[in-house]
Amino acid sequence: MSSATSVTDAATDSVVAPIVFRWHEAEITAIAPVTPHVKSVRLRCGLAEAYRAGQHVDVRLTAEDGYQAQRSYSIASAPDASGTLELMIEALPDGEVSGWFSHCAEIGDRVELRGPIGGSFSWDGSDGGPLLLGGGGSGVVPLLAMLRRRAQRWRAIPAALIYSARTRAEAIAVAELERLAETDPNFSLHLATSRQAGGKRIDAALVADALARIGAPGKVFLCGSNRFVAAASDLILAQGVAPGLIRTERFGA
Repeated sequence: MSSATSVTDAATDSVVAPIVFRWHEAEITAIAPVTPHVKSVRLRCGLAEAYRAGQHVDVRLTAEDGYQAQRSYSIASAPDASGTLELMIEALPDGEVSGWFSHCAEIGDRVELRGPIGGSFSWDGSDGGPLLLGGGGSGVVPLLAMLRRRAQRWRAIPAALIYSARTRAEAIAVAELERLAETDPNFSLHLATSRQAGGKRIDAALVADALARIGAPGKVFLCGSNRFVAAASDLILAQGVAPGLIRTERFGA
């Protein structure tokens, strides 16, 4: 963790009693490219109406010989009474689960899901705001779910998304986010492209601009690599945001 030792990491919150999740069968109903390395996978499953925006599920694959592999993925969709939920899966080098979804999965295939997981890192309209969201790379996915949930009924709640991607082409759902920023006066998008000509990493000015758009945040959610979350936390705390408002999810190095 960064020097912001009082920031709450949702992955390490204390739990009073263990929660046992059972596996649910899910059927793939749609597959579509999102970026050159990310696919949207829509699944029909009994979990589809039993989650909050920001939560994730475990996905388990079972081979014909009984070998199993599983991985956790954030839910990209907001509950919508469709009986389905959406995952956005990034193909990783040597990734058993992501590789299957990227190269082998077809509509009608069945997998297993377990969850939803992540109580602290979740949001619904009754939780209030304003919302300050920060995503690095595929870490934007649970934040996208929160924004989609907000768009359903709570557009009056101010929200700002700080999004760091290597290039615009690799930014997940960037067209959707830009349309939302253009049509919703209470939402602002602050995109930083770290490996594109003329781009930059997130910095104090970008964070200050996001905060100026929403005022004092009531909720802060950050998701991405350890490096991104540490940097974003430090920049936000330097702007005077209370540490107890920040919830984080981290992955990778």
